[in-house]
Amino acid sequence: MDLDKLVAVSGLSGIFKMAVNRKNGLILQNIDTGKKNFYSSRKHQFTPLESISIYTFDDGIELGLVFKAMKEQIDENPPVSHKSSKEELRGYFEKILPTYDRGQVYDSDIKRLIKWFNFLNERDLLKEKVEEIEEPTAENTDVTGTEEA
Repeated sequence: MDLDKLVAVSGLSGIFKMAVNRKNGLILQNIDTGKKNFYSSRKHQFTPLESISIYTFDDGIELGLVFKAMKEQIDENPPVSHKSSKEELRGYFEKILPTYDRGQVYDSDIKRLIKWFNFLNERDLLKEKVEEIEEPTAENTDVTGTEEA
């Protein structure tokens, strides 16, 4: 998942795309409207989605991998509403990530994760990163035409 430019902002609902980093805050773009606004770091805290992990019994798992599991299971295990009861939320999340740490992952975390997933999935922003394949050039091939090690 390509979450590197997506940011959650304290005090604001939704997810924003980072446009410019300033010394005293960020200029963020609204994903739906494309409108850019400045948000001060004095008033808000910024959390890049790429840096978020979910606690598991082992260590932790990146948010992108959790979203990938949710997307892969969307047909047989569709996300419950973020307004569901805590039993339904935890039951759904246990099917997605059976090893999550029930003591450190709160109901509010699961609700937020489901809201973010639905928001990004509806806008088709949960695509796999496409790795660029480097074509051989004259600089990285030898005389026989094979790549150097």
